[in-house]
Amino acid sequence: MDESSASRGANHRGRNGPAGSARPAGPRPDPALARLITELQGHGLRVEVPLESRWGGAGPADAGMLWIDGFRATVPTGSEYARTSPYVLRAEDEGWAVYRDGERLAPAEPFQRPRYYDLATAGGIPYWQIALLHLDSLASTVIQTCAYWGNSDQCAFCGIGVTLANGRTIAKKTPEMLAEVAVAARELDGAVDATLTTGTTATPDKGALYVARCGKAVREASGLPVEVQFEPPRDPAVIDQVADMGIDSVGIHVETFDPQVLARVAPAKARTGIDGYFRAWERAVAAFGEGQVTTYVILGMGEDPDLTVQGCRRAIDMGVYPFVVPLRPTVGSLMESMVAPSPEYCETIYRRVVPYLAARGLGAHGVAAGCARCQACSAISWLEGSASGDGRTYLPLAGNR
Repeated sequence: MDESSASRGANHRGRNGPAGSARPAGPRPDPALARLITELQGHGLRVEVPLESRWGGAGPADAGMLWIDGFRATVPTGSEYARTSPYVLRAEDEGWAVYRDGERLAPAEPFQRPRYYDLATAGGIPYWQIALLHLDSLASTVIQTCAYWGNSDQCAFCGIGVTLANGRTIAKKTPEMLAEVAVAARELDGAVDATLTTGTTATPDKGALYVARCGKAVREASGLPVEVQFEPPRDPAVIDQVADMGIDSVGIHVETFDPQVLARVAPAKARTGIDGYFRAWERAVAAFGEGQVTTYVILGMGEDPDLTVQGCRRAIDMGVYPFVVPLRPTVGSLMESMVAPSPEYCETIYRRVVPYLAARGLGAHGVAAGCARCQACSAISWLEGSASGDGRTYLPLAGNR
């Protein structure tokens, strides 16, 4: 990279907030703010002011986006349980804040509509239908269809077909489109990286080469570090081809380390098998380097906590960063009626995983691009900065407040 994402973010303040801060500086983050963000991701947030949100998409991602005391966060705002949350985003005489039972808990700033959303390609396609800005990260599902959608293989948490059916995106974005939008997002709204994913294609590479070509175009046009996300291809050599295109980091998402849950919520991924993911990660770490290979680990789908922690530890030992996130039920997905897992449960898993990250020297701060770099959808990075030499963490559980 010509400039690291860390230094780029630390020196840039975008119109939508202080884009560089994932957590406070210093050895230990503010426990009260960490506690609040964890609570909001579990209980959701009622909003009394307009708030840019992401609906649908290829993952458990329905979310309102905002900055809380200067730090990025995505929290449920549109689900039924969020409408009864004890937390509310409220306008003040100057600015906004998060309240509970009339008590002001933290200043907040709603994520505003990016400037580049008002632009369109020469062919008349609005930029916002090509790629969205998730706080400070440009994001796009480059192929908005999936071989699993609408059949028995459909991932239960996924809403990839929802945004397409609602006309909020187009079915296929070209490398040229994405490069054009990336330059605008960087220049007008301070995007600091790009995250590109894809629906799985019925081809041996599972769509990896196309999303990588898109990533290469974005990287070359904008200079932004890029993460691409795809399923394990049939031929592991495809992973090397992706790396050869200059991609900075890669997400290969197992979703859960509990094989029974994987078979229930993602049947096609279960056929690859958890060991199949480990084989793909091994090849990817060799190609991209330790800490530049990530995997989503979703909490709240009925998984065995011990299997979850054991799987995270095995991945960490290999040099893979497990991005542990709470389930965010997507409207229109097979899990839309579920609720997010409790903050207490999520914190328990975070606490058990973070010491392994610390011992291995991995952390969100070292990821070049992508969801694990951003960390807005999880509170695990708050604990990464609070691990002591003996592996203990200092973020208090809700029951200990």
